[in-house]
Amino acid sequence: MKEKHYLTPLLEPRSVGVIGASEREGSLGSVLIHNMLNAGFKGRLFAINPRHETVLGVPCYKSVEDVPHRLDLAVIAVRADKVASVVDSCGRAGVKAVIVLSAGFAEAGPRGALLERHVIEAARRHKIRLLGPNCLGIMRPELGLNATFAHASASKGTIGLISQSGALCAAILDWARPNNVGFSAVVSLGSSSDIDFGEVLEYMISDPRTESIFLYVEGIRDARRFMSALRGAARVKPVLLIKAGRHPDVSRAILSHSGAPIGDDDVFDAALRRAGVIRLYNLGQLFAAANALFSHFRPRGNRLAIITNGGGPGVMAADRAVDIGIPLSDFAESTMEKLNAALPAGWSRGNPIDILGDADPERYRKALQAVLDGPNVDGVLVMLTPQAMTKPTEVAEMVIELEKAADKPVVTCWMGEDLVGESRRLFIEAGIPTFRTPEPAVELFSHISAYYRNQKLLMQMPASLSHLSPPSIESARLVIETALGERRNRLNEMESKALLAAFRIPIAQTVVARSATEAMVLAEEIGLPVVMKIDSASVIHKSDVGGVRLNLTSLAAVRSAYQEILEAVRKSQPDAIINGISIEPMIQKRNGRELVIGVRRDPVFGPVISFGEGGNQVEANRDIAVALPPLNSYLVRDMIRSTRIATRLAEFRNLPAVDMDALELVLLRVSEMVCELPWITGMEINPLIVDENGAVAVDARIVVENVSPTADRYDHMAIHPYPSHLISKWTVPDGTVVTIRPIKPEDADLEIEFVRKLSQETKYYRFMNTMRELPPAMVARLTQIDYDREMAFVATMDVDGVETEIGVCRYAVNPDGESCEFAVVVADDWQHRGLARKLMSVLIETARNRGLAYMNGVFLSNNDRMLKFVSKLGFILTNDPDDNTVKHGVLPLQD
Repeated sequence: MKEKHYLTPLLEPRSVGVIGASEREGSLGSVLIHNMLNAGFKGRLFAINPRHETVLGVPCYKSVEDVPHRLDLAVIAVRADKVASVVDSCGRAGVKAVIVLSAGFAEAGPRGALLERHVIEAARRHKIRLLGPNCLGIMRPELGLNATFAHASASKGTIGLISQSGALCAAILDWARPNNVGFSAVVSLGSSSDIDFGEVLEYMISDPRTESIFLYVEGIRDARRFMSALRGAARVKPVLLIKAGRHPDVSRAILSHSGAPIGDDDVFDAALRRAGVIRLYNLGQLFAAANALFSHFRPRGNRLAIITNGGGPGVMAADRAVDIGIPLSDFAESTMEKLNAALPAGWSRGNPIDILGDADPERYRKALQAVLDGPNVDGVLVMLTPQAMTKPTEVAEMVIELEKAADKPVVTCWMGEDLVGESRRLFIEAGIPTFRTPEPAVELFSHISAYYRNQKLLMQMPASLSHLSPPSIESARLVIETALGERRNRLNEMESKALLAAFRIPIAQTVVARSATEAMVLAEEIGLPVVMKIDSASVIHKSDVGGVRLNLTSLAAVRSAYQEILEAVRKSQPDAIINGISIEPMIQKRNGRELVIGVRRDPVFGPVISFGEGGNQVEANRDIAVALPPLNSYLVRDMIRSTRIATRLAEFRNLPAVDMDALELVLLRVSEMVCELPWITGMEINPLIVDENGAVAVDARIVVENVSPTADRYDHMAIHPYPSHLISKWTVPDGTVVTIRPIKPEDADLEIEFVRKLSQETKYYRFMNTMRELPPAMVARLTQIDYDREMAFVATMDVDGVETEIGVCRYAVNPDGESCEFAVVVADDWQHRGLARKLMSVLIETARNRGLAYMNGVFLSNNDRMLKFVSKLGFILTNDPDDNTVKHGVLPLQD
């Protein structure tokens, strides 16, 4: 039995009332009624305005409470100061959802913000869901619903459009109809005071009419929900996104427009990569990428081959590829042999492949076949300029024929107009992306390649580092609590390194001297040469104020340096509170590379980890990659590859390759720190010196702040880590050891095999059908879960050295945030052995600790065994008033 989504009254209403309906030409109420009538709404439509009996033939009522039919949806088009009372009337009339088109709220200043607060309070008082205010409205072409004031309507299609800008929605709609682009839904969020991206995305995940999703984003209010919904959507449908406000000045304008907080653009970019979506930068790219996705455009990497009959256009394409980081394919020897044999002596003998201006269809065919067959090529851009001996249409027909059998994507660029129009038409009919100029063709390949790379990032669900020495989290907390207890937010170098050491990150041992004599004694104990640095929470950049001395090789030099550092710092920062001078060994690694690892707290997405070239030039070089934690080895390697310094970490000139395992481990440990220590708001390890023998943190500083404890230990993160603390063992009376652990994406094959072996009866009671195998989309849905809003435990055991699934249970949190729905299924040969009860006890305890108040279930009335089982667990069973084939169960979780 399929449960209706809670946004169904908004997005699939059967009855709609237009409040503020009017016949006055050009008024908002008039446009709304016109649009609803012209769209052919399939439900019941009512007009509401005390001054009319009818509006354009639609019955009109004085108040929403006078409408003789309960409304699913009310569309409000009255002055801002009247909206709150109208919403209150809607609540008394039993309206389930409202759209507020009116402007003049928070975006208009303090008075508008107060009006908006009153509107939201009225909606919450009556449990009404609200879209807007200051939005364009919604369209559902399949339902004949056009509850907007847009002048353009939407055609039926499969694209779900969600936008914070009504103007952008209108522009897309105006472009779409003449270009035969259709939509399953168009949703303008406006100020997102109640309903935001996350909830609409969740609806579109389950909407069968929606096959791909477009987003226009200005700012995010709830990063956790946004990321959860975005990742959930991207697992089953292509998601394309345009983010406005990439620069600080523009961000300030957006803040005044949408009111949503704005974070750093590089962090937003990292979040999108992790979510598995395509980020685009203009509408042209949006529609080109959409068309490519609809054409099943599937690159395996980002190495591009370019074939052209004109050197200039080929160079233009190559330039654009270099600009945006797309590597040109380095052809294998076998490919070069085929090209040399097929092409005239004057061909370019490289990439781009210039096959010369007299190229005929056969020359194009041989060149294209050679690169499609060869290694080191992930996609091909075929270009043509209509020269005297060129046959554009015949070449196009040849490209279409080869592309049908190719396992690599082909993009085309036929330059010109009159002579190549027929070729473009053929490409469009064949579903092959085609462009008039080289640059957008290369950009398309870049975007779709990035999409499939990001899909791999999406699949990463970092587990714990349980196979390594566990961190001393309690020791780290004590260091932080001591500093905060002394009203300090900045840890000194010794404290910062103590945190690193607690998480098993190698450090250069540091001690603090409070006199020149003590400095000499400590230096001799450590062993010369040493490094001396000012120890002061007031001094952030020690080198800038003369607070560092390197490679001190004698005790006399140590004594002199002690005084010199004190004098330099006091001169530069007279008010600085100085604790002493820290002393540590001079790390001398002849083959070492200086790197930096940082952590900062983004206002939208929370903790962010950065990596790049370190040392004194870190700010000047800006060779930094950022990623959202938690990280695993795949994500760490992807992060490192994103920097220019990556090429110098391998064998470089006369230097051996660094110990990449050691570097990866430091980044994984930093990720672990970020997850487990929500107090950390900033950290910099600079330099981290890495050579062929390992890594060591030479200097570190950490900033902390007080945080209020919550039921969710990972509340500070946008992406919930894998909850490894919930892994447990259970020993069956016969001695069999069963592992009960949270599910992860890598369990897809386990889940498929588990379902395949279930009996027909068990499948029917669990899935309401007897399918032999789980569909791929369902496998993704069951294994790639969001641990923040759902939980699934698998029970596994070792069978001849192979992990085998024998049971699974799960809950999903309902939109009210207080209750959850559960399901459980156990392998047939494990039934009646206590496994189902054990799984449910783990699930119930997890939901209880999560702070949920109730666990709900829906059961077939004829499933006597399940009904007895849940009754023993404490579920209270009731009959469904509308369906006698099912029963509902509720289990209170809190006392």
